[in-house]
Amino acid sequence: MEINLNSPALLFPAISLLLLAYTNRFLALASLIRTLHNTYKTQPDALLLAQIANLRRRVVLIRNMQWTGVLSILLCVFCMFLLFEGWVGAAKIIFAVSLLSLMASLIMSLREIQISMHSLSLLLRDIEQELKYHDPASH
Repeated sequence: MEINLNSPALLFPAISLLLLAYTNRFLALASLIRTLHNTYKTQPDALLLAQIANLRRRVVLIRNMQWTGVLSILLCVFCMFLLFEGWVGAAKIIFAVSLLSLMASLIMSLREIQISMHSLSLLLRDIEQELKYHDPASH
């Protein structure tokens, strides 16, 4: 495989957009956690506790997604430095590790989406139970 300075540079925009998306997810979760915390303090509820536990797992995943994304971009920069110095063999290895880091970040992102869907399912199930309870046709 041929590798030049353009190869790792091509990942910069993609990784930057991913990091922005991850940061937006983190900020949205932080806001939601603060809201749920305040709600739980005034009205303790088992469903809120399940949501909070779910959010804890998601925040940890997002942190790890950000770490591996940043590692990927740092390795791309290091790869460019190695290419600049003419150490093509080492640059190829570092570039491969950068790609693996990016893949790990994306896999964690998929897992975070799964957890998010589980959280939404809890809320939908709660709403459906309320509808069944209040619907006279279901009795």
